[in-house]
Amino acid sequence: MIHKLYTRLLAAAGATLIAAALFAPAATAQEPAPGFERFAGCPSPEENPDIVICMRTVIDGGHFKMGSKEVPIVNPITLSGGTNFITGALEYNSKGGLEPVKQPIPGGLVGLTGLDWLVNFLNLEQLKVYAVTELAGEPSSPLEEPVTMPIKVRLINPALGNNCYVGSNSNPIVLNLTTKTTNPPPPNEPITGVEPEFVFDEEAGLIFLNNGVFVDNEFAAPGATGCKLNVLGLPLLNIDALINAQSGLPSPAGTNETVQTWDGEAAEAITVYP
Repeated sequence: MIHKLYTRLLAAAGATLIAAALFAPAATAQEPAPGFERFAGCPSPEENPDIVICMRTVIDGGHFKMGSKEVPIVNPITLSGGTNFITGALEYNSKGGLEPVKQPIPGGLVGLTGLDWLVNFLNLEQLKVYAVTELAGEPSSPLEEPVTMPIKVRLINPALGNNCYVGSNSNPIVLNLTTKTTNPPPPNEPITGVEPEFVFDEEAGLIFLNNGVFVDNEFAAPGATGCKLNVLGLPLLNIDALINAQSGLPSPAGTNETVQTWDGEAAEAITVYP
């Protein structure tokens, strides 16, 4: 369903784009039209004339499991940008991309490192660890499945330094999100997502995709890198191996899983930037 919707949208938006180029003066607006401010992450015609559809996807629940660690998605994450008519990729400006949202990691710093003695030197707030998902490459459009999304996960706690990551730009975690059924290697078993409900508001010029569920349990996850223990002014100690041992990383395909509930909305770029 999403693939057919994507094809129809691109065809309609492409025709509109061609007509606009032939019969309208060059666009000058750099800001979205009133009522479309939330699409500001979508490149304007001046930034990229090949963008035909602006979109936002809000991931508002689910979980992300790598190795032995499972992190619930408790704080909504927004992915915004626009679909390139030529490449089909999702592109975005400085206001778009994947919003850097902190998700608390159960077990905190002690659970992540196995260092029980840390509770004697750090308070409860200092023991908390957060995961922030960042893009590690160019994602594909959320309107065509599977949605390919290369990511890296930053582990945030003052005691871990500023560059503690699982995954990197050169060695990303590559998700292939789908609303259909997966085909993972064992020991994982197939899981199935949910296609969103489609609502078209012709008067507003908006398409809504509600109550979708993306799934993927076929991806692999690399080990943690750049994690250095910084407590009580002691010399920085690399603890990548500790974190990997506690978290079961690196973890091969068939041992990881993500389930993401989401809502989305889209509009033609010429509507957002008339």
